[in-house]
Amino acid sequence: MYYGYGYGYGMDPMYFLVILAFIFSMVAQTKVSTTFKKYSRVRNRAGFTGAQVATQMLQNAGIYDVSVQRVAGNLTDHYDPRTKTLRLSQSVYDSTSVAALGVAAHETGHAIQHDVGYAPLGLRSMLVPLANFGSKLAMPLILIGFFVAGGGSTLVTIGILFFSLSVLFTLITLPVEFNASHRAIDLLVADGFLASDEIGGAKKVLSAAAMTYVAAAFAAIAELLHLLAIFGRRDD
Repeated sequence: MYYGYGYGYGMDPMYFLVILAFIFSMVAQTKVSTTFKKYSRVRNRAGFTGAQVATQMLQNAGIYDVSVQRVAGNLTDHYDPRTKTLRLSQSVYDSTSVAALGVAAHETGHAIQHDVGYAPLGLRSMLVPLANFGSKLAMPLILIGFFVAGGGSTLVTIGILFFSLSVLFTLITLPVEFNASHRAIDLLVADGFLASDEIGGAKKVLSAAAMTYVAAAFAAIAELLHLLAIFGRRDD
């Protein structure tokens, strides 16, 4: 939820930052959707499915305690470190497209991160409950503090601190996602799943997906700065 307040006789400059972040997010979401759709039509020459790639990559890495499962939805692919389950969406699990192999390899990259103790992944996992808790309470506390004490309440400060947890989570997510994509590209080539002239499509799919995480971080930072600008001025 965004709040716009006047700044002098003009518009709060932080509000424009929030709008820019929103536009960036929409562009990133559109880009990942169109790129995935484009390379979903390109079949890998070896005929591997997403599930086969994930399973084989795990075995090649010496990981035998991670299960590969199908999950409903489109681009709902994820790795759950709590249950050691790698879930691939319907558009990836049985698909032989270059796009599907890129996504499957990316999620396998997360499983490998977990297996080798990749520190940012562990930190992100620790932050999940705090970020979820903070994101649920932040705005209610800020609104209650705003209406009860005119924006200068301790509740507002606590709410902004809680919101900061979700911002921190989006920042920690960046190295985790970029590293998983880097592992994915390397393994797709090294393990022979994609030829050198096919890997470009997988790179474009993963690059587009990475931009959605960059956009999410930008949006979170923009909103935090906006909140600080609003209530910082009120405290003054």
